[in-house]
Amino acid sequence: MRVHLGSDHAGLDLKDHLLNWLQEHGYEPVDHGPFVYDALDDYPVFCLRAAEGVAAEQRDGLDSLGVVIGGSGNGEAIAANKVPGVRAALAWNDDTAGLGREHNDANVVSIGARMHTLDEATRLVERFLTSPFSGDARHQRRIDMIAAYETTHDLPDLPAPPTGP
Repeated sequence: MRVHLGSDHAGLDLKDHLLNWLQEHGYEPVDHGPFVYDALDDYPVFCLRAAEGVAAEQRDGLDSLGVVIGGSGNGEAIAANKVPGVRAALAWNDDTAGLGREHNDANVVSIGARMHTLDEATRLVERFLTSPFSGDARHQRRIDMIAAYETTHDLPDLPAPPTGP
């Protein structure tokens, strides 16, 4: 599986660590930068490219996921989620890392490098990469609603109001 990575200066050390970890564990990492420390860099430059890489490869039917990393992971998730076809989940513990895949079929995980030790962050990425989508109909229905909105910008229908007294 190919794994696209992008970060900012706050996530550079974690990204570099993950590049090696991924390779050692049989993944094919793709580094979208940054490649040097610059305290004034802008995460969208790198995270949008990582997300675009995932979306393009998945459109082509390839097995691909992504990891975006910043200080908190919030801005990186927001940026990645602007790419059509990307569902980025902010993971802050084992459950959110796994449920992002299992319930939401997230294809990008966002990690806050300043929020976790190196070992914790690596464990979150591993949990994300190894958790399969459940395929449950209710989860797929929700993903389909989001995908339709992403294309048409039409809101899903509201449920009928309750009847009775």
